[in-house]
Amino acid sequence: MRALTADQEAQLTDFAQHLHRFNATHNLVARPASVEQLERHIRHCLYLTHRAFPDGATVVDWGTGGGLPAIPLAIAFPNTRFVAVDAVDKKIMAARAMARRLGLANLEAWHGRAEAWPGVTHYSVSRATAPLATLWAWHVRVAETFAPAPEAACWPPGLIGLKGGDLAGEIEDLVLRFPDARCAVAPLEDLGAPSYYEEKVIVQVTRAPEA
Repeated sequence: MRALTADQEAQLTDFAQHLHRFNATHNLVARPASVEQLERHIRHCLYLTHRAFPDGATVVDWGTGGGLPAIPLAIAFPNTRFVAVDAVDKKIMAARAMARRLGLANLEAWHGRAEAWPGVTHYSVSRATAPLATLWAWHVRVAETFAPAPEAACWPPGLIGLKGGDLAGEIEDLVLRFPDARCAVAPLEDLGAPSYYEEKVIVQVTRAPEA
């Protein structure tokens, strides 16, 4: 994972505390959770920093919920623009409030359905929000070309998601609906993740280069 500064680590600690308080009233994650459990959710998101999101790029988080993974990524990449999208108003209100309290000028939160988001993006991210084919449809509708510096260890533009379980059906459906989509799966255990992230993976979807 990306090495963070002491200030960034402090922001992540503050985020866990804010997330715990908001979760009690806004149901931001699937079930009630302690600060320690929420910190695991946050660290899970940080495996997306295995490669960089370039300075100046736009990254959309579809179905952000409690700002996961948008807020941890915005902390890790302060020169990248992040947009947290969710159809549930109270979750977007919480994400806005937490971003404001954390001083994240590079993060904005948008309330509405993913199919209606009016912007353009270079990357999409998601944490167990929707099937791959749905996520890719949301991405390609608003995707814009972006070329990271060749010497930078960056993700290629596309969808980078956190998933778990058997993805064979999702991948098959993705390729059937989008024949030019290319999918790669990387287990978190290969990145040195603890055992409680067993069966968790990073899924990367890109568009095949034109012939």
